[in-house]
Amino acid sequence: MTGSSTVCVIIAAKNAAATIGRAVRSALAEPQTAEVVVVDDGSTDGTGAEALAADDGSGRLNIIRFETNRGPAAARNRAIEASKAPLIAILDSDDFFLPGRFAQMMAEDNWDFIADNIVFVKEESVAQVSTGVGRFRREARMLDLEDFILGNISRRGEQRGEIGFLKPVMRRDFLERHGLRYNEKLRLGEDYDLYARALVAGARYKIIHSCGYGAVVRHDSLSGKHRTDDLKRLYEADQAILGTDGLTERQRDLLLQHERHIRDRYELRHFLDLKNNDGALAAIAYALSHPQAVPAIVGGIAADKKEAFIGSKAPTPQPTTGSLRFLLPVMTEADQR
Repeated sequence: MTGSSTVCVIIAAKNAAATIGRAVRSALAEPQTAEVVVVDDGSTDGTGAEALAADDGSGRLNIIRFETNRGPAAARNRAIEASKAPLIAILDSDDFFLPGRFAQMMAEDNWDFIADNIVFVKEESVAQVSTGVGRFRREARMLDLEDFILGNISRRGEQRGEIGFLKPVMRRDFLERHGLRYNEKLRLGEDYDLYARALVAGARYKIIHSCGYGAVVRHDSLSGKHRTDDLKRLYEADQAILGTDGLTERQRDLLLQHERHIRDRYELRHFLDLKNNDGALAAIAYALSHPQAVPAIVGGIAADKKEAFIGSKAPTPQPTTGSLRFLLPVMTEADQR
């Protein structure tokens, strides 16, 4: 810990005993880290004990436990309340920071949020990251609301921009001035919702292309197991943002596209849930009583059947270096010459 330690790293963790130690150690290893706050969100394994075992004795680690699971939004809000550092960094419990991450970010100015490149890696390949990720140029650019929304709309057969995966460092004073916290009703898209509301409030969101965040790709990730109701709450969050004054016509149109995209997914899932749980007649009765949902249901079923028949179209390849995949394009100093 140094006099320039200004970052609080917040980690929401549920049943993450196998990975939380690595996450905590990577956060404590950054000289700019003033605090690491782990919120054990009702785990039934040894998550808390494993987090404590990763403590380096510097007094920077704070572990808070929820007796019952309250979701990542509530856990992160509790961590923000418990911390004091002027900068807040998000780290998922199965992910890790690469050495020097915060130094690259702190070299930039004029931002309220700043995010860097992400390397996606399978658990068995984590050891390759230290040698496979080079010193990429920062290549800073600003992210506006329009590009952010576009990067969060996926289409069948196409690789979305994955902008929603970014893990920014946020200025606490911006969050406080605008009364921003995670929406605790959300268990899906809580990050998207917070960042969208921040951009609506005028946040300067900067992206750099150097890589400092390792995201572990897991087939059993909790984020991939959302409920049908989670989709409903997410499109309702879009509707709340659409009620904000001062949106441009373009911003409103894109928000409506995202809302419709999520709502269509909800309608299809809800129809299939009814069919599986209550029978085909109940599902058909729902469709007949909600004609606005019929295009999403019919279109979704048709698309599913088409994909099952011909196979999904291969997604657009993402930037890679060796066996590693990156969210953003990467460029080394050698590429500049």
